[in-house]
This record gives sequence, structure tokens and C-alpha cells, in this order.
Amino acid sequence: MTASDWRKITKQLKNKPVVLQKFIRHNKPKERTSGIAKRKCERCGRFGAHLNQYNLNLCRQCFREIAEEIGFKKYS
Repeated sequence: MTASDWRKITKQLKNKPVVLQKFIRHNKPKERTSGIAKRKCERCGRFGAHLNQYNLNLCRQCFREIAEEIGFKKYS
């Protein structure tokens, strides 16, 4: 089960609190302490090509899209 599936199911079980608590207890994705899945892009959720310099926490594709808005200049 992916993290997005887990979120969808919790929304569906919002009106059934007892069932929701049992579901969360047994199916919640574990917190990552190491590996590629620890760092995700805050904008789109990708795992690879991650830039966390300057605490950006963005993938390279998202960084290219919003770099000038953030204040970076393109030298070329």
C-alpha cells in the first residue's frame, strides 16, 4: 500500500472513528530513518534527485520551475 492510498482510506473512514483507529494502528506507513524514501520533495513528493542545500527540500525538476521566484539567478 502506498502512502497516497493510505491517506485516501483514512479520509473514507473519517466517519467511523473506531475502524479508523484500528486501521491506523495496523496500516500506518513507518517513519523512515535512512534510505531514499527518507527525503521527499515538499512540492511534488518525488524521491530522487533531491536538493536539500539551503533547506530547500525540492527535487531538481521543481527547483528548475520555481528557482527565479525564490531568488536564484540563471547564469548562462
